Amino acid sequence: MDTEPSTTIDTPFDAALSERYLVYALSTITARSLPDVRDGLKPVHRRLLWAMRLLRLDPAGAYKKSARVVGDVIGKYHPHGDQSVYDAMVRLAQDFALRYPLVDGQGNFGNIDGDNAAAYRYTEAKLTAIATQLMAGLDEGTVDFRPTYNGEEEEPEVFPGLFPNLLANGASGIAVGMATSIPPHNVSELLDAAAHLIDNPKAEHADLMDFVGGPDFPTGGVLVDSRESIATAYRTGRGSFRLRASISVEKEKGGGWYLLVSEVPYGVQKGKLIEQIATLIADKKLPILADVRDESAEEVRLILEPRSRTVDPDLLLESLYRLTDLEVRFPLNLNVLDANRTPMVMSLREALSSWLAFQFQVLVRRSEVRIGKIDDRLELLDGFLIAFLNLDRVIEIIRTEDEPKPIMIAEFSLSDRQGEAILNMRLRSLRRLEEMEIGRERTALSKEREELQKLIESPARQRTRLKKDLESVKAKFGDDRRTRLEEAAGPREVDWSAMIEKEPITVILSQRGWIRAMRGHVDLQEIADLKWREGDGPFIHFHAQTTDKIALFAANGRVYTLGGDKLPGGRGFGEPVRLQIDLAPEVEIVGMMVARPGTKLLLASSDGRGFIAAAEATVAETRKGKQLVNLRDQATVAIVREVPVGADSVAVIGDNRKLLVFPLAELPEMTRGQGVLLQRYRDGGLADVIAFRLGDGLSWTLGGESARTRTETDLTPWRAARGAAGRMPPMGFPRSNRFS
Repeated sequence: MDTEPSTTIDTPFDAALSERYLVYALSTITARSLPDVRDGLKPVHRRLLWAMRLLRLDPAGAYKKSARVVGDVIGKYHPHGDQSVYDAMVRLAQDFALRYPLVDGQGNFGNIDGDNAAAYRYTEAKLTAIATQLMAGLDEGTVDFRPTYNGEEEEPEVFPGLFPNLLANGASGIAVGMATSIPPHNVSELLDAAAHLIDNPKAEHADLMDFVGGPDFPTGGVLVDSRESIATAYRTGRGSFRLRASISVEKEKGGGWYLLVSEVPYGVQKGKLIEQIATLIADKKLPILADVRDESAEEVRLILEPRSRTVDPDLLLESLYRLTDLEVRFPLNLNVLDANRTPMVMSLREALSSWLAFQFQVLVRRSEVRIGKIDDRLELLDGFLIAFLNLDRVIEIIRTEDEPKPIMIAEFSLSDRQGEAILNMRLRSLRRLEEMEIGRERTALSKEREELQKLIESPARQRTRLKKDLESVKAKFGDDRRTRLEEAAGPREVDWSAMIEKEPITVILSQRGWIRAMRGHVDLQEIADLKWREGDGPFIHFHAQTTDKIALFAANGRVYTLGGDKLPGGRGFGEPVRLQIDLAPEVEIVGMMVARPGTKLLLASSDGRGFIAAAEATVAETRKGKQLVNLRDQATVAIVREVPVGADSVAVIGDNRKLLVFPLAELPEMTRGQGVLLQRYRDGGLADVIAFRLGDGLSWTLGGESARTRTETDLTPWRAARGAAGRMPPMGFPRSNRFS
């Protein structure tokens, strides 16, 4: 067996890879993913419709199995997978996916709930009237045809029909290095804009927006962008549109109400939307919403019940828009292939102008082809008339000559086609009536040719004719807008704490850093009796609410915030706090409390520096927390205490058992910093600090099991300026050097 000699091409790998990748990229861009500006179709869609046309699946005819259509497409025109072709066909049949479906499907072609279509052996299909309109003129020589992938068949390069499919049905696709996303529009508005553009080729986008207010999605909804935002997107060919579901507040007897969703945003599956809302309810992320029910039949009908009649409907709506797909953004990237099959991002005006330019070409080309056919027919009719005028001689030649055609051509100055046509005439055509009909036909064709010639030579006549055709298409396929245009007010500030169901909890942090939240306000005296991990025990515990922000203060000066509703449950030992926040391994938590708005905190470091901070300043938005106290070398955060209401003094005690009392006003309030010197130390550092009301005296807890409290009312010996060294505390002050 002879084999072809192999050849080795010596080329750098990167050069060979670049060359082949470029071929693949261009193929993907021009022959798969981007639509043509002239008919708005990708090759797979065009081949589907062409195959269905050849199968005579006309709107007035019978349906045919989808498997037959898919088989013809992949066998003759589109050598790709059958499932991808069928998926493309299914989308052309879905009235919730296409504004103007091109395939009329019979059987299960999927639904807005997200259910898949049945297999192609079960479904049937035929063309819609719009699809036949899109292919109108294919038999009139209006566009070029090209060989299919195997050269056995031919397919049109583009469809010539007078229907603005690119903008009417939109398109989406991802190519190599580029993508396209075009929303659907209302065909009546597009045709009006196109007619205006015919009369005013230099019309601005503001003028076109008087006709095309924005996208018109098959599922309806409400477009809430401003006119200026929409105009900018259309002018640049890039942008996005904010689309909301159609939701109304329905009143009930007794003062109750509920939200009725009658239309969902385009591209949102109703089933997944319901799951999304149900998850919010189950996770208590939207406690002002009680229930969601699907009462849909033919039309969408979702019922959203509030927690109570006192819930603000606007607050619930704003929350739903932010947390669910009841509001989505649809991107605009008007990236298409132009008439030269070059990808480019067009504006709305450029897309309409390109489509109109193509329709003018189709009109002229149709007229030229028709003139050619008329000339061919007139040539034959002239030959017939000559034959009628010399009928006896023609009959004599035919009866007496073996080769009558050359004789007739020479004697009557006929063309070859005329001579052949005369010989092919039937005897019954020789009657007088036929001669009169030929004369009338010749007159009518001559008049038609004259009008077509004028049309070709006159751009004004072309504009008039095209506008008339546009009006005809609008009358046949035009409909009302489905998507409402309602500019929404600016985003409303949502108090997300109102979204959390307020419940009492007891927050517990163990000595080894395990955190939990028990339901209800547990007796704090019984915390030690709870179950603890071996070697662990209680460290910090207090009562709070699920709506509270819990601030955790680390020894390195950072502060972290946890939501009361996000804390692990009280069953078991809880979870390590390090799973909740990004706390360095060698750093420990030294304080934890509720960050109540309006309260003040006293923070002090181990080297005797401190300041006052508002509780709001301790709230951190991320797991990483934020730096609150700037520490000097070797120093750590030692004390974090809440400043009591009415406090006017500060008491500080060091490791050296020196006590100092000074006015609270001498401490600055800061959002971040080192603070100021509280007490001067020669040896050791700060042991404890507390803010109190001087008139009430300074109190501390005595040692022992009695846990009695002692109060010193006369603090004159220990009062001095901030930063002083202080003096030994009163008799009986705890050896721990702690106020509590």
